[in-house]
Amino acid sequence: MGTAPEPRPLPAQGAAPGPDRSEEDDTLPGLRIIPDPAAAPPPHNPYHQPDAPYAPQAAPFAGDPAATVPQPPAAQFPDGAPEDPAERARRLLIPVSDPQAPAAPEPAVAPVLPGRPAPQRPQAVRAPGEDLGLGGGLPCPWCGTRNRPERHYCTRCAMPMAGDRQSPGRLPWWRRLARAGDREAPWAGDRPRLRRAFDRVLTWVGAAIVVTLLIVAAVNIPSGVQATRDHFAKRAPVAPDSYRASRSYPGHKPDLVFDKINNTWWGPGVADSGQGQWVEAHFNEPTRLLNIIITPGQSTRADQLSKSALPHRVQALITTADGKTTTRDLVLDQGPGPQPRAFRFGKVIAVRFTIESAYQPGPDKQVSIAEIEFLGPSHSNGT
Repeated sequence: MGTAPEPRPLPAQGAAPGPDRSEEDDTLPGLRIIPDPAAAPPPHNPYHQPDAPYAPQAAPFAGDPAATVPQPPAAQFPDGAPEDPAERARRLLIPVSDPQAPAAPEPAVAPVLPGRPAPQRPQAVRAPGEDLGLGGGLPCPWCGTRNRPERHYCTRCAMPMAGDRQSPGRLPWWRRLARAGDREAPWAGDRPRLRRAFDRVLTWVGAAIVVTLLIVAAVNIPSGVQATRDHFAKRAPVAPDSYRASRSYPGHKPDLVFDKINNTWWGPGVADSGQGQWVEAHFNEPTRLLNIIITPGQSTRADQLSKSALPHRVQALITTADGKTTTRDLVLDQGPGPQPRAFRFGKVIAVRFTIESAYQPGPDKQVSIAEIEFLGPSHSNGT
């Protein structure tokens, strides 16, 4: 009997199907020779899988180039059951998708349209509320918020607790001049008035004008008082004590012009206008005069006006008790009757009337004056 052939071992689990023969074994195609570890390493087998428990493989990424490379078969199931050929074939059929360009990465910040600049809004500041528990607190005179008794300014509006009592009214102008540099500081938010050099110049000019007016008023106060008294004083006739003239027509001496009779007259006895001729009245005591009344011509009757020339311009020379002289020009009207004129002088001792011109002069006429009356303050006024 021949010897029975040795049994051929089964391929190890997980080994790739197909013949795995060595060069020395050509007669036994089903035998697998285990290589010596010290020998050269076996050639690389892409279908060889190490013995490992079953683990599901993740699906490859569609854009990965390795997705088109055939993958080795999956390991055998842990229970040791052989792998179904249909399942193995299904595993080898890996769908290949068309290559696509990688999607652009999304930006970290999404693009937005440019916005319009919004105006800056004032920040709301919360005002301090009313302190609770201050039953005896003082209410603010401005906003009514109660404050502690020792506070001088309100916790809400920062206004003085004293109200208007600390801010006096506007001072008079004469007191503001002395306190030009001592002025109250403006409140917060109030724009103070701009001070320029021109404003200071105007201020000093105005002050100089005011001072000048005060000095003039102080000097003229006595005259103003006397003028007021003379204006309201009652008038009374004043008779001179003596008379004289430059020359007189016979029978018409200068005393006739002051006799308080209007049908007697004085004439110089010179034809034409009688320019330069004068008549004078003297007072023994200084006398205050307020008015004079002059009656031109020979009478107050209108039918006698043409008998003589009428005085037109008369110059009055007033001499006072201190020796000073004052000149006053009087312009008379061309008509009959008395003509009053203001004649206010004090301490008068002599008055001379000089004829400057005349109405209707002629070679056969002379200037004539019927009456000159002096009026002064009445003694019944108590002055």
